[in-house]
Amino acid sequence: MVDLGAVNGPIADDGGVAHGAKLVSFTDAVMGDDDTLLDRERAALRAVLDDAAFVDTCATVGAFNVVDRVADATGIPLDDNLAKMSAEVRDELGLARFASSANTPAAR
Repeated sequence: MVDLGAVNGPIADDGGVAHGAKLVSFTDAVMGDDDTLLDRERAALRAVLDDAAFVDTCATVGAFNVVDRVADATGIPLDDNLAKMSAEVRDELGLARFASSANTPAAR
């Protein structure tokens, strides 16, 4: 079972995902501004992933970052069906704590 709460703070284990702790640490480093930390987390992840998995990881982090920002910047609303289907996950992740959550209408 995957522990979605693992993305919200320090995790003691992998959250039910292979190399989960390293993936979260790498993602946090990518989103931060400490190049030394990024170098360290990149090396730690490279030590456990093959080339294809590492490229997939980088592409996923980049895609989620840019798609999220474009959707928020352009005001793309979350449609009713997706709002309903994702409500439990959004609650579990505590996404309402982010200012951009104001752009997500309540499901009808």
